[in-house]
Amino acid sequence: MDEDDAAAITFGTDGWRATLDEFTAPRVRMVGQAVATTLRERGEAGTVAVGYDARETSRGFAEELSRVLCANGFDVLLPDRDTPTPVVAWTVTERGLAGALQITASHNPPEYNGVKFIPNSGAPGLPETTEEIVSNLADPESLPEDEWGSVTEADLVADYADHAIEYADADLEGLSVAYDAMHGSGRGVTDALLERAGADVTAMRDTRDPDFGGGSPEPTAENVEELIRRVREGDADLGVVNDGDADRLGVVTPERGYLDPNLYFAAMYDYLLETRSGDVVRTVSTSSIVDRVAEAHDQSVHETAVGFKWVAQAMADHDALMGGEESGGFGLADHLRNKDGVLLALVTAAADSEESLDARVDRLLAEHGEIHQGRISVDCPEERKEPVLDELESALPESVAGEAVENVNTVDGFKIGLADGTWVLVRPSGTEPKLRVYAEASSEERLDELLSAGRELVAPLV
Repeated sequence: MDEDDAAAITFGTDGWRATLDEFTAPRVRMVGQAVATTLRERGEAGTVAVGYDARETSRGFAEELSRVLCANGFDVLLPDRDTPTPVVAWTVTERGLAGALQITASHNPPEYNGVKFIPNSGAPGLPETTEEIVSNLADPESLPEDEWGSVTEADLVADYADHAIEYADADLEGLSVAYDAMHGSGRGVTDALLERAGADVTAMRDTRDPDFGGGSPEPTAENVEELIRRVREGDADLGVVNDGDADRLGVVTPERGYLDPNLYFAAMYDYLLETRSGDVVRTVSTSSIVDRVAEAHDQSVHETAVGFKWVAQAMADHDALMGGEESGGFGLADHLRNKDGVLLALVTAAADSEESLDARVDRLLAEHGEIHQGRISVDCPEERKEPVLDELESALPESVAGEAVENVNTVDGFKIGLADGTWVLVRPSGTEPKLRVYAEASSEERLDELLSAGRELVAPLV
């Protein structure tokens, strides 16, 4: 085994991602062998799904993984087309598979690719799992040929779609929806579900383009200007957009344009609580307006570190109804403990057809108060991240931006709660040499004060 190859494979927040000069076939095969070894050591046998997104190289990498797994005695279920990550994850739970590997770089630009391991729970792999996989990295091995598994190529979308339609139980007749696939794997899946439920759907960027039109398939306001224009000008009642592998969702409304994911989260949780009950899970960086909705319905909030793997674990620990994060990833526990931008698009349309999201958000803000949230970054070399946080622990002030510090949450960095109900969060980026400073307040002016105070708190320590 080439030690340099092994050292280049690092599983971060959600799998291993790298540019294609680093993400190579030999290294992908090593990951396949590591997963086969890990599953075998755990006594897990049977079938592993190997999915892939719409990137140029993804199908080929999926085939490489399939060959390694088969040579290790596992049967492989290979989708007949690029498939949303949540469809693959749901298939794992529905069919009782040993797990899945998904070739995807999610919202990253086309020069990237990546791989995620999905355990048999369908939830993201926790660090102990990915650490076990990394410890088993090795060149591919092979059992005797008569012990090899086989590859079955199949449509994974049809069963998922039937389930999603039954789950949402939505009648979308009379609702017009603009759907932006961003040339990713949601095309022909999310829009087809909306149409099947009765919506009048206009699909945008709904052809496969491995280069994603020259940009990144990330559902942010600046990347969906045409979708925003169409909804604001009345061409559709609602706009939805998926990222490249369709595990995330962005929503556009006529009054607000691109809807703040925090407000979306609160609105959807409020909608679900009309017919169900259950706690909610959110990350430390997600708005406390979700807490206010929960409190109004006598439900509890469970706060986790950033990363949906932690959200998914807390959803299981607390039997929660919904989990989410401010980056646009949301999951419904009785469907799948993982992000799912496909099913959430359908449920979102169902909510909007009952009461427009704009009206629901207006009502929630009137009841619970205005919420403004923002984030800035402070450059910080990787080797300084931990020392800066250690120094910050002993340098925390008694007040920030004129308000007394009431509590400090250390689940992920330092979240400083202030006497006026606002907060400032400092945590290291998991993907860049930066520290992130988040803040939340009841006005833009106060938000700016808090972000400036947060920067002044950490910048001298870098």
